[in-house]
Amino acid sequence: MDCCKFTSFGLCVKTKLLTIGKTQVWLIDRIREKTGMFMDDSYLFKILTGQRNAPKIVEAIQEILDINEISDECAN
Repeated sequence: MDCCKFTSFGLCVKTKLLTIGKTQVWLIDRIREKTGMFMDDSYLFKILTGQRNAPKIVEAIQEILDINEISDECAN
């Protein structure tokens, strides 16, 4: 697996951030607030590229960005 390619979920997250004019730093701060869990840019990158599986963080991202992994917005 190419470690630098985003998953469909990762692409959806990046696209949504661009659409709403927010940064990854903003998202990381919201994830920390929502979950109380550790999060930094390298951990987020690993989630968005499929190198890490973190269901609670993925759920938080979906809620924060109001996206659903299987919605039309995130379709391939």
